[in-house]
This record gives sequence, structure tokens and C-alpha cells, in this order.
Amino acid sequence: MLGMTAGLIDTVNFLSEPLICLLAGILIGPAALNLLDLSSLGDQQIILEQAALITLGIALMGVALRLPPAYSRSIWQPLTVLLAILMPLMWIASSLLVYLIVGLPFWVAALIGAVLTPTDPVVSSTVVAEVVAEENLPERLRHTISAESGFNDGLAYPFVLLPILLLAYPPGEALSHWLISTIFWEVGAGIALGALISYGAAKTLKWIENNKPVATEHASFLTISLALALTVVGVLELIGFNSVLAAFVAGVIFNSVASNDAREQQEHIQDAITRFFDLPIFVLLGMVLPWQGWFELGWSGLLLAVAVLFLRRLPALLLLRPLLGEVGARRDALFLGWFGPIGAAALYYATFSIQKGVTEEVWIISSLVICASVVVHGLTATPLTKLYGKYAANE
Repeated sequence: MLGMTAGLIDTVNFLSEPLICLLAGILIGPAALNLLDLSSLGDQQIILEQAALITLGIALMGVALRLPPAYSRSIWQPLTVLLAILMPLMWIASSLLVYLIVGLPFWVAALIGAVLTPTDPVVSSTVVAEVVAEENLPERLRHTISAESGFNDGLAYPFVLLPILLLAYPPGEALSHWLISTIFWEVGAGIALGALISYGAAKTLKWIENNKPVATEHASFLTISLALALTVVGVLELIGFNSVLAAFVAGVIFNSVASNDAREQQEHIQDAITRFFDLPIFVLLGMVLPWQGWFELGWSGLLLAVAVLFLRRLPALLLLRPLLGEVGARRDALFLGWFGPIGAAALYYATFSIQKGVTEEVWIISSLVICASVVVHGLTATPLTKLYGKYAANE
């Protein structure tokens, strides 16, 4: 399946990998050929949630390893603006759009807005890691998109938990639980433990490289980075910590401490390995789309999807241009504002929310906007990337 997908993309490079996989899932699922029904394997929401979590862990590790060591510190100004200012504004904008267009209760709308807030590392990788992007986009822009998607996927967890808690408990109890249990324990302690595991793995790898007479660092780096992602996600989830942000932080630390020449020679192998795990989530999504729920939304669902794609991120980012430093030029801001795709991260948080007992409308609306983003960003990635390169070359 993945091999055929890669070949197809080489032939029709205006289609992104996630979009082709989404279409493949629709084709083989109950909506079309009915070759495989995910519900026959168990609770499809639980399957999707766990598959999305593993996808995120490996994708975030891959994003972290693609960034130059210590790069996140060198772009602290735009990254701080994107995470501390733009991200809350995206939550507010998405929540208000759901509230005004669909008319759901306020905190349910706020939950859906939080689910749709994080930019997706899987879809973003198809924008910044392909040959077309490397030929047309400057490193500052590609690395900023990658770093933002890495950090805000995990930072979305408190945004998602707050409405869930307020829907289930009195405000005082909900806020106390959110601050102590969610922020300080699940997120904070999770980051600390993930960082500790990663630091130990990186130091172990360096010790092996320095003491082994035969150079095996190529295989070691690739194997350990993949195992590290799965270990961090598995250990933290078993303990009860949030593993999404911890996986990215673990990747950043591993990338910095275990820096060596082997990484550059393995970049394409690393991309291939992460794609092997990343792409199937969109096949699974295509198999379980809630078509009936979408039809019941009617035109309001289509209007919401369009409004979220155009108003969730781009207007706020253009207003923040003066604060963005080296990516604050109009062309950079337009590209950065448009390519804030919604994908596997939102899929994870939507299915996570369903497991917490919230209304099914969260899944119906979130899946609609996710698919709209995969389609629209998948179709516009290559032409707009080439357009950026064309105008940059003429300056």
C-alpha cells in the first residue's frame, strides 16, 4: 500500500501523501468497496485514538530530528509568538466559529475549537520535507513550521482538557483539577520524565559510539530514535502522563545530545520510517468517516469547514507579523498563516474526547474539518510552494 502510494505521488505530485491515503481509506472502507470494516476489529474510536497517538509520537520524534540541534532556541521570538499568542487566538477563533455557525453549547464549541487548534506534524511534513519544499522554501520557514507543529500538538492537551472538565464538574473543581492534575502533573511531570528517558538514551548511544571499535552509529541512531519514540509514548501513557508534548521534547533533547554526522546521512531513511507509521492513520480515518452525521449538518457543516480553514489562523497571524522576526515578511507570513493544517493531532484529541464521554457531535464536526484540511492543504501545498519559490527567485 505504501509503496503504491509513493509511486502514485511521484506521478501526480500535486496530491499529498495524506490525501491519497485518505482517499484509499474511503475506497476500501464500508462507504465504497467494503473490503475492510474497522468496527469488526473492535471499538473503532479506541483503535483510532491509539493509532493516532502512536502516529503522533513517531511523527513528532521525526520532526524533532529534522530540526538542526538547538534550532528552537535560535528562533525563540517567533516561536513564542506562535505558541503563546497565536495558539490561544486560534482556539478562540475556532470555538466562536463552531458556536456561531453550528449553534452548539458554549463549552462543547470550545472543546471542538481546542481539538482543531494544533497544527499537524504529519501533514506539515508533506509541506516542508519534500524535494519541492527544499527547492523553494527557505530553511527559516520550513523549520518554523516544523517547530511550531511539534510544540503546539502537546500544548493543545490543556486546551482540550479544560472544556471536558468544565462539562463534567463544577467550575471551581474543574479549574483546580486542570491546574494541578493536568498542567503540573500530566504535562509538566510527563515532559520531565520524557526528557530524562531521552537524555539517558542519547548518552548511552554516544558511549557506544565512542567505545565500539566498529562504526555502527548509522544503524544505532535510526533504531534508537524509533524505539525512543515508542518507549516515551508507552511508558508515559502507562503511568498516566500526557505523552504528546513529551515525545517532541524528548526528540529535541536526543537530537541535541546525540548530535553526529550519521544523522544527515540517514535523513531520508528516517523520513521513510516515520512515513511508514504516519500515513496509515489517514487510511483508517477514511474508513470510518461519519457520512450520515455530515449530511445531517447540511450547509452549516460546509460553511464551518471553509470558515475554520480561512479564519482560524491566517488573519491573526497577519496581525502578529511585526512580532515574528525573521519570518515576519509578508510572503513568509502568508505562507505560514495558510499552512497550519489540521490532521492526526486533531484526530487524536477528537477520539480522546469521545472516550471521555462527550457528545458525538465533537467527532462528527472535527472529522469534517480534518478531512477538509487534508484535501485543501493537500491540493495547495505543491502549487503554493512553487509560487513562493518563483517570487523569491525574482527578487
